[in-house]
Amino acid sequence: MTRAPHSVLVVATRRIGDVLLTTPLIRSLRRAYPFAAIDALVFAGKESVLEGNPDCSSVIEIAERPSRREYVVLLRRIFRRYDLAVATQQSDRSHVYAWLAAPRRVGLVPDMTWSSLWKRVSCFAYEPLDDVNTHTVVQNLRLADRLGIPRLYEVVPPNARKEGILKDRDEKAYAVVHPAALFAYKSWTLDGWKGLIAWLRGQGLMVVLSGGPSAEERAYCAALAGEPEVLDVSGQLSLGELAERIRGARLYVGPDTSVTHLAAACGTPTLAIFGPSNPVKWGPWPAGASDDPSPWRMLGRPWQRKGNVILLQGVQPPDLGSCLPCRLEGCERHVRSASRCLTEMPLEPVIAAAGELLGARR
Repeated sequence: MTRAPHSVLVVATRRIGDVLLTTPLIRSLRRAYPFAAIDALVFAGKESVLEGNPDCSSVIEIAERPSRREYVVLLRRIFRRYDLAVATQQSDRSHVYAWLAAPRRVGLVPDMTWSSLWKRVSCFAYEPLDDVNTHTVVQNLRLADRLGIPRLYEVVPPNARKEGILKDRDEKAYAVVHPAALFAYKSWTLDGWKGLIAWLRGQGLMVVLSGGPSAEERAYCAALAGEPEVLDVSGQLSLGELAERIRGARLYVGPDTSVTHLAAACGTPTLAIFGPSNPVKWGPWPAGASDDPSPWRMLGRPWQRKGNVILLQGVQPPDLGSCLPCRLEGCERHVRSASRCLTEMPLEPVIAAAGELLGARR
């Protein structure tokens, strides 16, 4: 752009993890345009990931499936209120929201076919989506390149404080374990988590169980709680409050989920247990990393280490050839199906990787 915009809208209408991984782009915009109003448009319920973010002027929410009235309210709020809109998602609605908000737009475009021509035409600059070989953080930062502004690679976690969650045990060393994944195909086993928790307690660590507010996640955490030195805070903390607890932990262990991205961004030693997901695209971004196109390889053995993060991939089922990572939704190709690369993974490699991170921290 020839002149700095006075107002910018960043459209990040997807899941919590996607919004978190836009924060390096938002920080890049803030550094380049220090006096601009920079707002973010996110799906309702995802705004907590931007809690306390110093780079956002305000956060606008819209339902994932808005009613006609909600569309009207949003239109009144954003229509041509911005000098620049940035579409960080390739979806039709993301580009429509950007078109409504600003006369100048930059965005991700899913492909170079005729069906996406209108998206390319509607933007003064666009970036083709690479959904396999480029990390999401880098993909977003290529929009900064299109704007001619410097990249800043820092993932910015939410920030809030809530005293008294650990009460009289605040001084004891602890690990945060986030056992429940949003989808079954990203999940390890309950017995595996029990074994890990027992091992962590044997290392003299209290274990803090984190999880979302859903009944399923709280029930999963409840099945692991009940032992001495195991504290279940699932559903009790906002993301900002959880980030504060993770910052003080000796170790974080979790599956391919937004909280694992959060732990990596906090700088805490983080063990990410991955299965079929593409680590090149979705591996947790290590604190201080600036790798282009990604800090991660498609497959690393026995694990991959980058900064404060170890990415541990599941085992290859011997009767399935070489399918890891398949980048699909479980062995039955839907989100509720299991992934054998995770359900057949034993406890030993998880303990070995956790010990590596604890040893480094000491």
